Amino acid sequence: MLDENEDIRPDVDALRDALAAHGITLPSLGVDLLSIVGTYIHPPLVALGNCHVATARRLTAVLRKAATGVGG
Repeated sequence: MLDENEDIRPDVDALRDALAAHGITLPSLGVDLLSIVGTYIHPPLVALGNCHVATARRLTAVLRKAATGVGG
């Protein structure tokens, strides 16, 4: 379980690296700043942000491939 005060930046970096391994970049990926400074949202949220439709399609393809267990 995540401690509400835990630094989630390493998790964001790990997600960025995992996506990059599949050729996916989410330009707005980061820690949601409002959830860090807010008093009501804990644990902090990861902001996936916006992306180009081609990136969304690539992400969908990678997730579908992983869900079906097809090698890659």
